[in-house]
This record gives sequence, structure tokens and C-alpha cells, in this order.
Amino acid sequence: MKPTLFILAAGMGSRYGGLKQLDGVGVGGETIMDYSVYDAVKAGFGKVVFVIGKHFENDFRQKVLSKYQNHVETVVVFQSIDILPDGFAVPVGREKPWGTNHAVIMAKDVIKEPFLVINADDFYGYDTFKKAAEFLSGDLPGNEYCMIGFKLCNTLSETGAVSRGVCEVGTDGYLKKITERKEIIKSGDTIQFKDENGGMHPVPSDAIVSMNAWGFTKDYFEHSEKYFRDVFLPKNMENPKSEFFIPLMVDDLINSGTATVRCIDTDADWFGVTYAEDRPSVVQKLKNLVDSGEYPKKLF
Repeated sequence: MKPTLFILAAGMGSRYGGLKQLDGVGVGGETIMDYSVYDAVKAGFGKVVFVIGKHFENDFRQKVLSKYQNHVETVVVFQSIDILPDGFAVPVGREKPWGTNHAVIMAKDVIKEPFLVINADDFYGYDTFKKAAEFLSGDLPGNEYCMIGFKLCNTLSETGAVSRGVCEVGTDGYLKKITERKEIIKSGDTIQFKDENGGMHPVPSDAIVSMNAWGFTKDYFEHSEKYFRDVFLPKNMENPKSEFFIPLMVDDLINSGTATVRCIDTDADWFGVTYAEDRPSVVQKLKNLVDSGEYPKKLF
């Protein structure tokens, strides 16, 4: 059974100033998603599922999905803040989406095979998809997941601070804990993060971080729905900025002994368009990859 690639493309792009998942940054006007799909198909993925916002469906189908005809099967699902379990309603004043793991739940009816979750606006590199496909194509009995772990030094933005989930990995290669570090920035030869009191603390450059590249089996949907309904919503309905993130769900599954997550390291360089100022650098990096022969000038 070929695994599925699940791309989180419903983000609002508030820091970027627009729908960055539709921005043509490649040599031939490709989006970053196009490179992920190209790499995934090459690595052996058999289907691509996108979660998007209903408000840009037409643009998405015209600018993105039309490229993949005759290359790979595609499915679109939609995330909306009013998609909630029975008994819950959107609180007055709530505008923010419910987060990445809520977005994952949107695909529960269309994904039956092992799947890799990634962000639409992140470039992961072929090694990420190759290693994920190898894991997800194996004999997985359920509740055995994976995360592609990047070195922190390979994931920094050249134009501003970033937030990263810093991972604690056991000697057995399994993920033990993820700690969210905000405002990580490189200063000279050191990398530091800012705590809630404004203090700066060093982080090892080779620390393993999560870039939202998660491999799951279909049982993950059931765990997520239950936690969202029974734990997250009752605790967070009154907080208009609360979000149900993937690491929150993963941490609960690890701590409860429900699931294991193997951390699969990669030396790949991540890059993305967190800020509008990142765009020129991303354009140049993709051009360099094309010029070096790693990608064709026209992907599809």
C-alpha cells in the first residue's frame, strides 16, 4: 500500500501578507507545494490530500490542482472553525482557526492508508519524503508513528525569529518530548531563544526540531477526535487564540503510552516563506537547485 501525502494548506498567511501557499516562487512559477508533491511522487507516495480554506477553493483548483492531472491522484478537504463535534459551537468573537491537528481531522474520511503530514509553505527536500515513504510503507500495526527531525541550524529564517518544537529523543531513537521554543534567532555563532520573561538562552545548533513532518496511521484520526472533543475544547473554548497543534496531540499519546514516534533524522536544509522578506531567498535557493540539476525547470 502506497502512503498518502497530506498537505496543510489552509493557513491564512497573516505574517506573510497573503496566501503564501499559492505564491509562485519556483523557476517556472511553481509553489513550494509543487516541489513537495514532485518529491513525494518520486519517493513512492500514491495520493496527495490537501486541506484548504473554502474561500480560495477556485484559485487553488486552477493554480495548483490542474498541474497534477495524469501525475498523481489528488483530493481536497476543507477546514473551517465551525466544524466542531456535536454539542459545541463557535464562541462569539472566535476568528482564528483551531490549529494544525484540527486540520488533520478534516481528512479522516478520505485517508485510510499511512500518511505523511507536511506544511504547504515549507521546503523539506527529497530525503524527507524518501525516509518517510520507507517507514510508512512498512508493516505498521497502528499507533506506531514517525517524525522527520531536522537540525535546528538547518531551519532558521534569515529575516526574523522563528518558533520551533525542540525534541528530546531517547537513545532508542524514539521521541520522548517536544518543547516549544519561541523567538529563536541566530546571533553571531550562537543560537538563542527568548523565554516568557524576555531572557535569552542558548540552544545547541544540532538540536533536533520538528518541522511538522509527521508520519501517522489512520488510528491517529480517532485519537485526535477524542482528545479534541473531550480535552481540548472543554479547556479552551473561552480562549480565542487557542490552537490544537499536532505536537500537543503527539505529546499526549507518548505520555499516555498509547503510541510511539520514531525520530528519523535528516541533514536536509529546510527553508520556507514565514515572512514576506523570505521570498527573494527562497526564489534564489530554488533556482540554485534547478541549476544544479536536482530539479527540472518544469516540474509538471
